Amino acid sequence: MIDIAIPKGSLLSQTLQLLEQAGLEIRRTEREYNARINDPRVGKVKILRPQEIPGYVARGYFDLGISGTDWIRESESDVVTVATLNYGKQGPGKVKVVVAVPEDQDIKSARDVLPGSRIATEYPKLTKSFFDSLGIPVEVQFSYGATEAKVPELTDVVVDLTETGSTLKKNGLKIVDVILESTSELIANRDSWADTVKREEIEAVETLLSAVIRARGKVLIDLNVPEDRIDEVIAILPSMKKPTISKLYNSGYYAVESVVDRSTVNLLIPQLKKAGATDILELEISKIVP
Repeated sequence: MIDIAIPKGSLLSQTLQLLEQAGLEIRRTEREYNARINDPRVGKVKILRPQEIPGYVARGYFDLGISGTDWIRESESDVVTVATLNYGKQGPGKVKVVVAVPEDQDIKSARDVLPGSRIATEYPKLTKSFFDSLGIPVEVQFSYGATEAKVPELTDVVVDLTETGSTLKKNGLKIVDVILESTSELIANRDSWADTVKREEIEAVETLLSAVIRARGKVLIDLNVPEDRIDEVIAILPSMKKPTISKLYNSGYYAVESVVDRSTVNLLIPQLKKAGATDILELEISKIVP
């Protein structure tokens, strides 16, 4: 049985949705940060700040956790990345830890930052390591939030996490460099990963979560095709590997099934119909396990 830590804050909503879609629905207890999953492989479930989770997993308080690449790197935690889940607070995708300066400054990259500059950030270790690698001595100031509001009175440069950069821009800042891209990761304690029984349970959870992630953005297309038009339809039908084709009983038609990108399906369906397909069905997919 494995213990799991999941992130509160901006990642919580998407994490709860992912677990529910994977059949691992979180049920809260009377205490806000304690939870449970009705699965024989899962023991304790705790909802914690994502900044803390890598350290707790590394020290063995939890066998498994979900946190961001940024906090795994910042905490310098020795954990196993079981899977990259690739979701953020607003859905699929990555966020960036960036270097930003006032728009009116003649700075085009982090290499142009002056030695001795004050840099406010929630990522002091990442920031120091980054500027050390550039050979630029800077004064790194830990920020407890609203970092973009501290320029220029309290700091010269900010290192912050952003999805679109819009908040930085609203505060008169421009992005001049990217320190790293971050996404959600499923991480495991090294001793738990080395344990045969626990590793099997961890891999089972990873299979379910990754299957949901893989299915997002995909739909299943079912259609019937006259025998004399099958080659024409197959030529334009995408698939994960090859489409499934079977002969319909006592008819001159084939049944065809394929997984396609949701983003292209509205363009694909008229093309399939024009090529001779009939009875076209678009179906949701909950999980894809390769």
